[in-house]
Amino acid sequence: MLRSPEEALKATLARVAPGTPLRDGLERILRGRTGALIVLGSDKTIDSLCSGGFEIGIDFAPTRLRELAKMDGAIVCDKDVTRILRAAVQLVPDPSIETQESGTRHRTAERVAIQSGVPVVSVSQSMQIIALYVDGLRYVLEGSEKVLARANQALATLERYRARLDQVTSSLSALEIEAMVTVRDVAVTLQRHEMVRRISEEIAQYVLELGVDGRLLSLQLDELTATRGSGADMVIRDYTDPETTDVAQAVAALQDIDQAGLINLNLIAGVVGLSTLDSLESIIQPRGYRLVSELKAVPGAVAGRLVDHFGGLQNLMAATIDDLMAVDGIGELRARTVREGLSRIAEASLLDRFL
Repeated sequence: MLRSPEEALKATLARVAPGTPLRDGLERILRGRTGALIVLGSDKTIDSLCSGGFEIGIDFAPTRLRELAKMDGAIVCDKDVTRILRAAVQLVPDPSIETQESGTRHRTAERVAIQSGVPVVSVSQSMQIIALYVDGLRYVLEGSEKVLARANQALATLERYRARLDQVTSSLSALEIEAMVTVRDVAVTLQRHEMVRRISEEIAQYVLELGVDGRLLSLQLDELTATRGSGADMVIRDYTDPETTDVAQAVAALQDIDQAGLINLNLIAGVVGLSTLDSLESIIQPRGYRLVSELKAVPGAVAGRLVDHFGGLQNLMAATIDDLMAVDGIGELRARTVREGLSRIAEASLLDRFL
């Protein structure tokens, strides 16, 4: 299965993260003030680009990488970076491939990565930086201290945005109970969901780049995201026409909005399928998918039949035990569970709003 350049970059970052043998070797090369050009994989294309050098085929070790980097030429490792296949190799990529780099080593690294699709690492002797070239992307590795500083700042931002998401979600639930939800309320909730998702993804990237140095950061991220509850997809499903709106496509469209556009509630409402409504202040009624999904004792398929049967949250909230038992898969015990669960959600939402 073909991967996007971003996915390929993430996989490469995992291979060069602190705590890995390759990162240890790269750090040794930096401390020794030696440049290096390292190809992370070997196939027919790489073989065709190699000229001269030595075929050594030895097990990978950070110390060996450091010593081999003292020689001129590139080092070729296998895909999993468990063996060093070649050393002192001259790489001869297609010179017609455009590159923005100026140094010979970096230009070669970028061209080889583009031509072969194999990640290439370039260690600059003069600038003391490690650069990754993956499918046309360039990424400069930084020390753990700098990455951690940015990650902690992002984590503090995530905590604030998560708290705000909890507030607007609770407010949306209360408004749903009172049948007073507007397009604005839905758009704000989707906006906060997307903001939290983007910041979480940014921190996940930092965790990946930090490797063993990001263990505590990973635990904090898990704590902030594990209890997020229903996502944007459930909100969209609740308020859009199932005959005209594909929820997966609507979620993708929401995620494609640029950072500047994310503050535009009209734009958010439009891309998820609410654009036919007159204004942001228009009242809309939820179907009830989101609230019913919070009833852990009710399986997803049964929850879907429950919502479809009553056609709207207000009808569902007004249903009696007997009404609920008329739905396929709902017995008396489950009907009572649903009735009591919805009552608890209604009470909690209203209390949160007015306290």
